Amino acid sequence: MADLTTAGEAGPPRAAAADRGFATTLIRTGSVILGLVVLAVLIGPLLVRWGPEEIDAAASLAPPGGAHPLGTDVNGMDILSRVLHAGRLDLGVAVASVALAVVLGTLLGIVAGYRGGLVDDVLMRILDVFQAFPAFILALAVAALLGGGVPELILVIALVNAPAYARLVRAEVRTVRELPFVEASRTSGSSGLGTLWRHVLPNSLTPVRVIAPLNCGWAMLTLAGLSFLGLGVTVPTAEWGAMISLGSADVVAGRWWTSVPPGLLLLVSVLGFSLLGEGLQERAGVTR
Repeated sequence: MADLTTAGEAGPPRAAAADRGFATTLIRTGSVILGLVVLAVLIGPLLVRWGPEEIDAAASLAPPGGAHPLGTDVNGMDILSRVLHAGRLDLGVAVASVALAVVLGTLLGIVAGYRGGLVDDVLMRILDVFQAFPAFILALAVAALLGGGVPELILVIALVNAPAYARLVRAEVRTVRELPFVEASRTSGSSGLGTLWRHVLPNSLTPVRVIAPLNCGWAMLTLAGLSFLGLGVTVPTAEWGAMISLGSADVVAGRWWTSVPPGLLLLVSVLGFSLLGEGLQERAGVTR
């Protein structure tokens, strides 16, 4: 009987340890994948002979091999060079847009959650309007309105993501502002802004830090989707979605090298962000 009790009591700690181990494995795997991708796109272009927009007129749609290890596209541009340079753009846009979304969403969430009342109601209704549309459809509409430059695309993806962060931060702020240490800060004479900055904000950002990596993967897919449809980055600028769009017709003719390499790197990068984000969620116990 004692053995059964001991085994029963040991179950939950072992399960918790297994969960922590699984989360750590996800985080490490995602970090390694992203590290390899970042290393490739940062160092790789320095080792490639051709520029991303340099045209080899004598080698249009050349298969992999020789002077072009991954072949060339219909314009005679080197696929390897373009894939690596495109990675810089895609990763940069993803990280920048999510960072901007975090800033915008956090500011809105803090104001709504800390002030409450009419301010909270008005801001939440505005966010309801944004979130009433599917995210990618909203991104399409805003991109068509603002244009397809890189700064505009960063803003588009940030605006689509910001409402989710605002709601997360608002919910956390509404909880944290009622905790004893926040009340103690108020009664000790600290200003409302000081209490907000020193106590409420730092304790309200855990879900944001956990979910941001997942949104980086979504941002990359959004950028690629917009470019694929002609509303994002366009040729000759190197971008994975635009490269997939340009080479999609070649796959039917057996010229896989024009679209498969950028598609694979996009897949691997999103997988890395997803594993990292899922691992952080498992460790923190945060649900999206």
